[in-house]
Amino acid sequence: MKRIVLLTAMALAACSSTPPPPDWQMNTKSASERAIAAYLTGNARIDAAEQARARTEVARTGRIDLLARVELAHCAAQVASLVFDACAAFEPLRADAAPAERAYADYLAGKLTAADAALLPQAHRAVATSGSALPGIADPLARLVAAGVLFETHRADPAVIQTAVDTASAQGWRRPLLAWLNVQLKRAEAADATADAQQLRRRIAIVERVTAP
Repeated sequence: MKRIVLLTAMALAACSSTPPPPDWQMNTKSASERAIAAYLTGNARIDAAEQARARTEVARTGRIDLLARVELAHCAAQVASLVFDACAAFEPLRADAAPAERAYADYLAGKLTAADAALLPQAHRAVATSGSALPGIADPLARLVAAGVLFETHRADPAVIQTAVDTASAQGWRRPLLAWLNVQLKRAEAADATADAQQLRRRIAIVERVTAP
Protein backbone atom coordinates (compact mmCIF):
# COMPACT_ATOMS: atom_id res chain seq x y z
CA MET A 1 0.00 0.00 0.00
CA LYS A 2 2.80 2.44 0.94
CA ARG A 3 4.48 1.75 -2.41
CA ILE A 4 1.24 2.44 -4.31
CA VAL A 5 0.70 5.70 -2.40
CA LEU A 6 4.27 6.80 -3.11
CA LEU A 7 4.03 6.01 -6.82
CA THR A 8 0.71 7.83 -7.04
CA ALA A 9 2.16 10.91 -5.34
CA MET A 10 5.14 10.89 -7.69
CA ALA A 11 2.86 10.56 -10.71
CA LEU A 12 0.70 13.47 -9.58
CA ALA A 13 3.76 15.60 -8.92
CA ALA A 14 5.11 14.82 -12.38
CA CYS A 15 1.82 15.83 -14.00
CA SER A 16 1.50 19.09 -12.06
CA SER A 17 5.09 20.28 -12.22
CA THR A 18 6.26 22.78 -14.80
CA PRO A 19 9.52 22.36 -16.69
CA PRO A 20 12.44 24.13 -15.00
CA PRO A 21 13.80 27.22 -16.77
CA PRO A 22 16.70 26.52 -19.13
CA ASP A 23 20.20 26.74 -17.74
CA TRP A 24 21.15 29.81 -19.78
CA GLN A 25 18.26 31.75 -18.29
CA MET A 26 19.18 31.01 -14.69
CA ASN A 27 22.89 31.54 -15.39
CA THR A 28 22.28 34.88 -17.10
CA LYS A 29 20.10 36.13 -14.27
CA SER A 30 22.51 35.12 -11.52
CA ALA A 31 25.59 36.43 -13.36
CA SER A 32 23.91 39.75 -14.13
CA GLU A 33 22.81 40.15 -10.51
CA ARG A 34 26.32 39.35 -9.25
CA ALA A 35 27.83 41.85 -11.69
CA ILE A 36 25.51 44.61 -10.53
CA ALA A 37 26.10 43.80 -6.87
CA ALA A 38 29.86 43.90 -7.45
CA TYR A 39 29.60 47.20 -9.30
CA LEU A 40 27.60 48.80 -6.50
CA THR A 41 30.09 47.67 -3.87
CA GLY A 42 33.03 48.81 -5.98
CA ASN A 43 34.53 45.46 -6.96
CA ALA A 44 35.55 46.07 -10.58
CA ARG A 45 37.16 42.64 -11.06
CA ILE A 46 34.08 40.62 -10.15
CA ASP A 47 31.84 43.08 -11.95
CA ALA A 48 33.71 42.62 -15.25
CA ALA A 49 33.90 38.84 -14.92
CA GLU A 50 30.22 38.36 -14.10
CA GLN A 51 29.00 40.81 -16.74
CA ALA A 52 31.06 38.92 -19.34
CA ARG A 53 29.52 35.66 -18.11
CA ALA A 54 26.00 37.09 -18.39
CA ARG A 55 26.69 38.21 -21.96
CA THR A 56 28.06 34.81 -22.90
CA GLU A 57 25.08 32.96 -21.46
CA VAL A 58 22.45 35.08 -23.18
CA ALA A 59 24.42 35.07 -26.45
CA ARG A 60 23.80 31.32 -26.62
CA THR A 61 20.20 32.13 -27.53
CA GLY A 62 21.01 34.54 -30.34
CA ARG A 63 18.41 36.89 -28.82
CA ILE A 64 19.63 40.44 -29.31
CA ASP A 65 16.68 41.85 -27.38
CA LEU A 66 17.65 39.83 -24.31
CA LEU A 67 21.28 40.88 -24.60
CA ALA A 68 20.07 44.49 -24.73
CA ARG A 69 18.26 43.91 -21.43
CA VAL A 70 21.44 42.64 -19.78
CA GLU A 71 23.35 45.71 -20.91
CA LEU A 72 20.63 48.09 -19.75
CA ALA A 73 20.50 46.53 -16.30
CA HIS A 74 24.19 47.27 -15.87
CA CYS A 75 23.84 50.79 -17.26
CA ALA A 76 21.07 51.41 -14.72
CA ALA A 77 23.49 50.60 -11.89
CA GLN A 78 25.86 53.20 -13.33
CA VAL A 79 23.13 55.85 -13.41
CA ALA A 80 22.31 54.99 -9.78
CA SER A 81 25.95 55.81 -9.04
CA LEU A 82 25.82 59.08 -11.02
CA VAL A 83 27.93 57.72 -13.88
CA PHE A 84 26.28 59.13 -16.97
CA ASP A 85 28.53 57.84 -19.72
CA ALA A 86 26.55 56.72 -22.75
CA CYS A 87 25.40 53.12 -22.48
CA ALA A 88 27.85 52.15 -25.19
CA ALA A 89 27.21 48.41 -25.02
CA PHE A 90 23.49 48.93 -25.65
CA GLU A 91 23.66 51.25 -28.64
CA PRO A 92 24.81 48.62 -31.20
CA LEU A 93 21.79 46.54 -30.07
CA ARG A 94 19.22 49.36 -30.17
CA ALA A 95 17.81 48.53 -33.61
CA ASP A 96 16.88 45.01 -32.47
CA ALA A 97 15.80 45.93 -28.95
CA ALA A 98 12.13 45.97 -27.97
CA PRO A 99 10.39 49.37 -27.74
CA ALA A 100 10.33 49.10 -23.94
CA GLU A 101 14.10 48.62 -23.83
CA ARG A 102 14.68 51.57 -26.16
CA ALA A 103 12.44 53.73 -23.97
CA TYR A 104 14.32 52.64 -20.83
CA ALA A 105 17.65 53.46 -22.48
CA ASP A 106 16.37 56.93 -23.33
CA TYR A 107 15.10 57.31 -19.76
CA LEU A 108 18.52 56.43 -18.35
CA ALA A 109 20.08 58.97 -20.70
CA GLY A 110 17.63 61.67 -19.63
CA LYS A 111 16.16 61.82 -23.14
CA LEU A 112 12.81 60.10 -22.73
CA THR A 113 9.92 61.56 -24.68
CA ALA A 114 6.53 61.96 -23.02
CA ALA A 115 5.02 59.59 -25.57
CA ASP A 116 7.29 56.74 -24.42
CA ALA A 117 6.79 57.16 -20.68
CA ALA A 118 4.10 54.47 -20.66
CA LEU A 119 6.68 51.94 -21.87
CA LEU A 120 8.79 52.29 -18.71
CA PRO A 121 8.66 49.85 -15.79
CA GLN A 122 5.87 50.80 -13.41
CA ALA A 123 8.22 52.16 -10.75
CA HIS A 124 9.69 54.72 -13.14
CA ARG A 125 6.64 56.04 -14.98
CA ALA A 126 5.69 58.74 -12.49
CA VAL A 127 9.33 59.68 -11.90
CA ALA A 128 9.72 60.29 -15.62
CA THR A 129 7.50 63.34 -15.25
CA SER A 130 7.71 64.14 -11.52
CA GLY A 131 10.11 63.38 -8.69
CA SER A 132 7.31 63.24 -6.15
CA ALA A 133 6.93 59.47 -6.52
CA LEU A 134 10.55 58.68 -5.63
CA PRO A 135 10.10 57.75 -1.93
CA GLY A 136 7.30 55.36 -2.90
CA ILE A 137 9.55 53.14 -5.02
CA ALA A 138 9.97 49.98 -2.95
CA ASP A 139 12.98 48.47 -4.70
CA PRO A 140 16.19 50.17 -3.47
CA LEU A 141 18.05 49.93 -6.78
CA ALA A 142 15.08 51.21 -8.78
CA ARG A 143 14.82 54.11 -6.30
CA LEU A 144 18.49 54.98 -6.78
CA VAL A 145 18.21 54.72 -10.56
CA ALA A 146 15.24 57.07 -10.51
CA ALA A 147 17.17 59.50 -8.31
CA GLY A 148 20.06 59.35 -10.76
CA VAL A 149 17.75 60.20 -13.65
CA LEU A 150 16.31 63.12 -11.68
CA PHE A 151 19.82 64.37 -10.96
CA GLU A 152 20.84 64.03 -14.61
CA THR A 153 17.79 66.02 -15.72
CA HIS A 154 18.38 68.74 -13.09
CA ARG A 155 15.31 67.82 -11.04
CA ALA A 156 17.01 66.43 -7.93
CA ASP A 157 16.16 68.63 -4.97
CA PRO A 158 17.76 68.13 -1.51
CA ALA A 159 15.05 65.62 -0.56
CA VAL A 160 15.86 63.46 -3.61
CA ILE A 161 19.56 63.61 -2.83
CA GLN A 162 18.98 62.67 0.81
CA THR A 163 16.75 59.76 -0.25
CA ALA A 164 19.53 58.51 -2.51
CA VAL A 165 22.12 58.81 0.27
CA ASP A 166 19.89 56.99 2.74
CA THR A 167 19.09 54.25 0.23
CA ALA A 168 22.72 53.58 -0.71
CA SER A 169 23.77 53.70 2.94
CA ALA A 170 21.08 51.24 4.05
CA GLN A 171 22.15 48.76 1.38
CA GLY A 172 25.88 49.19 1.98
CA TRP A 173 26.40 50.15 -1.67
CA ARG A 174 29.74 51.92 -1.49
CA ARG A 175 29.99 53.29 -5.03
CA PRO A 176 26.66 55.16 -5.20
CA LEU A 177 26.97 56.24 -1.58
CA LEU A 178 30.25 58.01 -2.28
CA ALA A 179 28.80 59.63 -5.38
CA TRP A 180 25.75 61.01 -3.59
CA LEU A 181 27.69 62.07 -0.48
CA ASN A 182 29.99 64.07 -2.72
CA VAL A 183 26.95 65.79 -4.25
CA GLN A 184 25.86 66.78 -0.75
CA LEU A 185 29.38 67.95 0.07
CA LYS A 186 29.54 70.23 -2.97
CA ARG A 187 26.17 71.73 -2.06
CA ALA A 188 27.27 72.28 1.54
CA GLU A 189 30.51 73.93 0.43
CA ALA A 190 28.65 76.16 -2.02
CA ALA A 191 26.31 77.25 0.78
CA ASP A 192 29.21 77.84 3.22
CA ALA A 193 27.64 75.27 5.55
CA THR A 194 30.93 74.53 7.29
CA ALA A 195 29.65 72.11 9.94
CA ASP A 196 27.67 70.09 7.41
CA ALA A 197 30.64 69.96 5.05
CA GLN A 198 32.95 68.72 7.79
CA GLN A 199 30.48 66.01 8.81
CA LEU A 200 30.13 64.89 5.19
CA ARG A 201 33.91 64.73 4.75
CA ARG A 202 34.10 62.46 7.80
CA ARG A 203 31.44 60.16 6.33
CA ILE A 204 33.19 60.09 2.96
CA ALA A 205 36.53 59.26 4.59
CA ILE A 206 34.99 56.27 6.38
CA VAL A 207 33.50 54.89 3.18
CA GLU A 208 36.69 55.49 1.18
CA ARG A 209 38.70 53.45 3.67
CA VAL A 210 36.62 50.36 2.92
CA THR A 211 38.35 47.93 0.58
CA ALA A 212 36.07 46.42 -2.06
CA PRO A 213 35.22 42.79 -1.16
